Amino acid sequence: MKKIFFILYTVFISIFVYSSGALANATHDTQLDQQIHSDAVEYQSLVEQALSYRQVTLQTYQQIKNNLNQNIPLSGDNIQTLNSGTLQHLALRKKLYSYAGYYEYLLYKNDSDIENSTRLKGVMLSLSAALVLYDNYLLAISIFEEDTKLRRYINSKHAGYEIKNSQLTEITRQYNSLEKRNRVHKAIEFFESTWKKQSYEFQHQPYNLYLYLLITQSPSYNHILKFSPFKIFNQQKKYFTGMTHDTLSSLSSNGINLFSLLFGNSIGIVEVRKGLLKDNATAHDKITSQLKAGDILLEKTPFRLTDKLIPGYWGHVAIWVGSEAELKQLGIWHHPVVKKHHQQIRDSRLVAEALRTGVELNPLNKFMNVDDLAVLRKNNLSDESRANTIIRTLRQIGKSYDFNFDIETNDRIVCSELIYVSFTNTPWPTESKLGRHTISPTNIAEKAGDNLPFKIVSLYLHGKPVNDSINSEFSRLN
Repeated sequence: MKKIFFILYTVFISIFVYSSGALANATHDTQLDQQIHSDAVEYQSLVEQALSYRQVTLQTYQQIKNNLNQNIPLSGDNIQTLNSGTLQHLALRKKLYSYAGYYEYLLYKNDSDIENSTRLKGVMLSLSAALVLYDNYLLAISIFEEDTKLRRYINSKHAGYEIKNSQLTEITRQYNSLEKRNRVHKAIEFFESTWKKQSYEFQHQPYNLYLYLLITQSPSYNHILKFSPFKIFNQQKKYFTGMTHDTLSSLSSNGINLFSLLFGNSIGIVEVRKGLLKDNATAHDKITSQLKAGDILLEKTPFRLTDKLIPGYWGHVAIWVGSEAELKQLGIWHHPVVKKHHQQIRDSRLVAEALRTGVELNPLNKFMNVDDLAVLRKNNLSDESRANTIIRTLRQIGKSYDFNFDIETNDRIVCSELIYVSFTNTPWPTESKLGRHTISPTNIAEKAGDNLPFKIVSLYLHGKPVNDSINSEFSRLN
């Protein structure tokens, strides 16, 4: 009897110890998974900044290069732009490096206490940060290597900006580091072999899908790992070609214009195809005829990376400021705020929107690179209220993009915040995330429909107009 009791006791203790260990491992795994998810939320802001940085850098380079080609020396404004841009890049680079390095240990950790799916998420976050760093160099920094004067200037010390000597050279050296490339290559191998083993549910969780697209749409992953004009250098490694001055010169002598090559790829990480409504002249003309100053435009772009993480159905929102004739009719054409934008309005840049490069006026045909589009109009809006709404909207032009998505900021703004500060008498729904109050395009859409403050003037879904049951079709999306 004692023997049987001892055996049962031993089995019980074994099960208890095993269960306790499994519970501890599960708890640790859950905590790590939650930490990775939390970091991925913050990391998204850095990615947005990187995309904006590339676009601004390319525009700045083109402007300065054009001046230099005309033998115009660097202006004071050019010098300030180069120095402040260098500081911004170094700060962004430091933050991205922290994400690239922090979760890299999971690549080498084979302990059974961490699920492979959790390891994969951490490695994907590390890998994507590394690829963003490579892309930043490839798409926005390497072009300065082509020009002797710009390369020499950026490499020079500037005590006033606390810029050290040879910053560009050091970044280039890091880019060319074989040891770093080997680590990235190992992460790519783990990612490619592990991702395809994951469940459909895992692969379509928003942040997992976001990281997946961030990796697979990366020019450094795609255009260099898979296919690259840089193979002409017969390097032993298939991926990542060093961008030195000699490399750039060789590219040029082989008939490859680096700037032309990379400028087209700089948005590769942003969208994988064109919208179904792009260049649709019939839809453009019909929508234009329906629009009225102060109308809200909602859009859906499932082919864009950032659309994956925006909560709700709609991904972006803007305001139609109205034509010259409309603004004259409203009596605000000569208002000081409106006068600053006369030429843009006359050039049919009538869509006010907050993009990564800031709040600007753009033509409708540029905005219509979308799959779905809705036009909302405030009910019972008097001409006076409409005029004040337009003035408040135009006051935002030129503001920087709010990468923290916080509505309680005054100098920065995100797309849905533009609606929030323009339609001040509407009680907009907001959400609290990571200690910030945010508003999404879908929060804007919640105010449109039957017995709501806004009506749906026009609706296009999957590139086609919705003519029947427009309210029910719209409400079904939110």
